[in-house]
Amino acid sequence: MTTVTSDIALRPRRRGIDLKDFGILGGLLAIIVYLSLSTTTFLTGQNIVNLLDQAVVIGLLAVGATLCIVSGVFDLSSSATLAVSAIAGVFLTTHLGVPLGFVLALGVGAVLGTITGTLIVLTRVNSFIGSLAISIIYRGLAIVLTGGMILSVPSDQLEAFRFWALPAVGGLSGGTILFAVAAVVLGFVLWGTTFGRRIYAVGGNEEAARLSGVRTPLIHISVFAINGVCAAAAGMVLASRAGSAQPSMGSGMELTAIAAVVIGGTSILGGAGAVWRTVVGVIILTVIGNGFNLLRWDTTYQQVVTGVLILVAVAADAWLSRRSRRS
Repeated sequence: MTTVTSDIALRPRRRGIDLKDFGILGGLLAIIVYLSLSTTTFLTGQNIVNLLDQAVVIGLLAVGATLCIVSGVFDLSSSATLAVSAIAGVFLTTHLGVPLGFVLALGVGAVLGTITGTLIVLTRVNSFIGSLAISIIYRGLAIVLTGGMILSVPSDQLEAFRFWALPAVGGLSGGTILFAVAAVVLGFVLWGTTFGRRIYAVGGNEEAARLSGVRTPLIHISVFAINGVCAAAAGMVLASRAGSAQPSMGSGMELTAIAAVVIGGTSILGGAGAVWRTVVGVIILTVIGNGFNLLRWDTTYQQVVTGVLILVAVAADAWLSRRSRRS
């Protein structure tokens, strides 16, 4: 029985195209066509560069969140991890220099993510509630570290520190390139590696994965750690833009990131989804925000549109899941 279960749990994923692929790509294409015909500035090079730059922070949070959600857990502590990592990054940059400060900030994010995952695995609390509680702890830690003040980079290091905010290659900022690299790397990890198949297996049926020999607690801790690194990278991009870090930075962004993951078509039930879909979801949200600005629409309604998109995505996921079970 164990052998059969193992074959089912770790069977290579079908690498075809399903209905969700056409839905999200068609939706994005429809928005782009509409904005292209409605404005004269949407398809300009500068607007495309700005649009990609606006997608970086949410994008980094969302690609990390994708691995968590596919494995069947949520991480609501990512924006608090972002703040603590950025504060640590600014402090370490001041004392050790920009390159080492950035690398060590990623290390702080990995440690915080590992702590989050370990606590949730050991206490066996629901990841949604557990990570929410841990996020409050991390926000408090950020206030303790800074005394509630803004931590700034010294003026002689500011130009080098702003690398992630300034144009680096072809007009694209360093942050945009970082987001692209993170999406490609994590997309390959999830799509083409044994570790990625185990993430799908744990999210699809945790008990079957456990019986097949997969160390499910280790998989969950690993995805939380990866999500912590992505949150730290997002924090350093935000800090790079401002030249400083503070305890409240990134507040609420974890929910927008989860929204992008869901809109992209990753199942909130776990076991299904892809990083590229999340990237499309991030671009859809960013293009909608960009469109509201270009068309001078009341941005209050942007939240209504985002909410409708999330509702439609979740309803479609539930319908496709029911249809899959029946078939």
